[in-house]
Amino acid sequence: MTKILKDFRVIEMGTYITGPAAGMHLADLGADVIKVEKPDTGDPFRAFEGGLYSPHFQTYNRNKRSIALDTTKPDDRAVFHDLIRGADVFIQNFRPGVAEKLGAGADELGRINGGLVYCAISGFGQTGPARERPAYDTVAQAASGYLRLLTPPVKPRVIGPAIADAVTGHYAALGIVAALLERTKTGKGRRLDISMLEAMCHFNLDSFTHYFSVGEVMGPLSRPMVSQSYTFACADGKWIAIHLSSPPKFWEGLAAAAGMPELLSDPRFAERSARIRNQQALIDVLTPVFAERTRQAWCDALLANEVPHAPAYDSDEALEDPQARHLHIAVESEHPTMGPFKTVRPPYSFDGQADLSVLPPPMLDEHGAEIRAELERRRTV
Repeated sequence: MTKILKDFRVIEMGTYITGPAAGMHLADLGADVIKVEKPDTGDPFRAFEGGLYSPHFQTYNRNKRSIALDTTKPDDRAVFHDLIRGADVFIQNFRPGVAEKLGAGADELGRINGGLVYCAISGFGQTGPARERPAYDTVAQAASGYLRLLTPPVKPRVIGPAIADAVTGHYAALGIVAALLERTKTGKGRRLDISMLEAMCHFNLDSFTHYFSVGEVMGPLSRPMVSQSYTFACADGKWIAIHLSSPPKFWEGLAAAAGMPELLSDPRFAERSARIRNQQALIDVLTPVFAERTRQAWCDALLANEVPHAPAYDSDEALEDPQARHLHIAVESEHPTMGPFKTVRPPYSFDGQADLSVLPPPMLDEHGAEIRAELERRRTV
């Protein structure tokens, strides 16, 4: 597949998730992403499970090259600035003020390359009373009002993946692409500031719109009740998910699949508004019913009645589904020293063709000599 961003070079000085995720999205689209890392240790995510190649690091650093530079040292800073001269994008996710100490501030890099799109990712923004506060995924979820939508109402605890980190990286990549598009007309770079707080507030737009519009403060059950979403355990211990939404035919199909036509005339469930009010009662009715058949039997019955559903897969099952296999969502490659690497491909298909090629995440400074040689060749041209 054509690498859409193949003519763009990105210098990423990112750690953990937000910065590396932004760089990965651009790399997945074909950009030459050079990850600048601290010598000896690199991105701290490398060592999350010992060594320097943890699965945490692998998740957000495929399709990149790595060079180790200590930009507090003049020689390494000179190499870094040489990289900036030929770059289109720079990404960092330090606390405000740190980049300047590393010779990577926006003003300094802008003087070196006036066309540079400079992306600074922070927790709470570059200005304001909270600018210095440390922020990680859970903190951003909580501050944006999103955590309350995921937390169990009883015995609350944090659950789920690092949504705020991943979402912020995605928004950053989108803003970068927009700035690059503008640069094709103006020839000038931009400074893009994006915080985890701002990204997650925008991601939580539905909740805020309900509050602004009708004064409703949504909770973890608000959306599932309105959308009529359900999860049930089946006879084999596996789960199935159902999303009825608003068309009556889906509710009628569920009643038919369950062999319970009487539900259609039950005043608690006959109308959608009643089902919303009485969702827990409906769950209580259907839970033992779903426990009578295997997940596959329920999938067959729901499919026959055109009810929106899917097996609630674990990660060891999802990519083995026939549709996932048909779409080639899982892709593999081989690292010359670290061995096989398997991941999920980018979701894009351009002109009907998906990109099934992937470069394994780099070892620390794996491409250092190669990148320095490229810079030397450019200086002699």
